[in-house]
Amino acid sequence: MSANSRQVSSNQIHLHPRLPEVVHRHLATAYRKPVAAHNCAAFQPLAEQLATSPRPLVLDSFCGTAHSTATLAERHPEHLVVGIDKSSQRIGRHQATAADNYLLLQADCEDIWQLLVQQGVTVDYHYLLYPNPWPKAKHLQRRIHGHGSFTWLVQLGGRLELRSNWQTYVEEFGLAMHLSGCRGRIARVTEGPAMSLFEQKYRQSGHELWSFCGEVAS
Repeated sequence: MSANSRQVSSNQIHLHPRLPEVVHRHLATAYRKPVAAHNCAAFQPLAEQLATSPRPLVLDSFCGTAHSTATLAERHPEHLVVGIDKSSQRIGRHQATAADNYLLLQADCEDIWQLLVQQGVTVDYHYLLYPNPWPKAKHLQRRIHGHGSFTWLVQLGGRLELRSNWQTYVEEFGLAMHLSGCRGRIARVTEGPAMSLFEQKYRQSGHELWSFCGEVAS
């Protein structure tokens, strides 16, 4: 992966002025988009593991090539770590490791969140590492905190960490979590081993990296 990565460019300088309105609307209204059939099929291996070998869950949403998923599996050896990404190309580039406590799902994260909530499942940890920032102001509702599925994420509970190389995105996410009743902390990502290939690339390109960490009451 090339280290020559551009900084996020946006026509939005500050927090989106409509963010509180959008978040409040989504929190007050059930997200009713039906789960796609291919996502139901992708969910089945996880459902089977939950039924036959139940373990506390760690989610690695938008995991890309799942380098981060394998890293998290080593960090959380007593958990089942589930990496989710909709791209078969990205998932297909994953290089398997010796860890045997992780599972990869090619699926839309939002549908997997919904299926877990509907089955009454919560998570211990939820990582969202460098999701697509959708930096144009008109795309607010494509961002995680502006999307209707944000309510599913909140209901999953657990300790949540989001990282991004766009400070505004992290600040918006932190505000959305605050509006949902979750307290957290925004800070720069400290030096240390990169959790994902994107983190490695952004560091090598000289980007400032930001994180939100908080505890979500399920």
